[in-house]
Amino acid sequence: MNPLKPFPVDPDVLGRIRPMQYRDAERVAELHEAAMGKSLWAQLGRPFLVALYRALVDSPTFIGFVYVEEVEVKGFIAGSLDTRAMFGDILRRRKQFVLPPAALGVLRRPSLIPLLVQTARYSDVSGADVPGESLFCSFVPNLRGKRVSGHINKVLFDELLARGHAQVKITTEVDNQEANRQLQSWGFEDSGRFRFYGKDMVTYVLPLQGHPRLDPISRHPTI
Repeated sequence: MNPLKPFPVDPDVLGRIRPMQYRDAERVAELHEAAMGKSLWAQLGRPFLVALYRALVDSPTFIGFVYVEEVEVKGFIAGSLDTRAMFGDILRRRKQFVLPPAALGVLRRPSLIPLLVQTARYSDVSGADVPGESLFCSFVPNLRGKRVSGHINKVLFDELLARGHAQVKITTEVDNQEANRQLQSWGFEDSGRFRFYGKDMVTYVLPLQGHPRLDPISRHPTI
């Protein structure tokens, strides 16, 4: 495998990335649904996604960034300092906002109930004792393949590194060839396989310390 080269940062692209805010929730929910419409969260409906992202930006363990052009959010990334703690925090402090739209989604699609039950086991079955995680990422179609997603991933990874995390974890479907190829191009290492939501999944882990594409001294604005 060829050694990783430093990431070619475009200052203009980097300058369009900022922390995700409460006001971004509706647009982020729209982007999430467009890219991941068959995922469990998206099937619960747009109102649930909006409530979820509003709750996430209020969680101290959430890290999220958006990419903006001409004041419009055209992409986002959502991650966590500790996924288990983050969702536990939401259920404790924001359940009155998140559970009602989730219940409406379940009423429309009762078949989602077994998947929701599985969700509670995610941190256990996905393996790799790595709390820092990249969870969701989506961009408008005309930005795909233009290295904008690489910039926003770098921002997230830099932030995790600046907060003292030595590794970051990402899970994806085994048969998602594009995602697997992109993760491997960053140097992510296959940390194991598991079965979730009826799909074969793979867990990837990236060592952050000393990574040639990351900046250990800069700190991007936090939420």
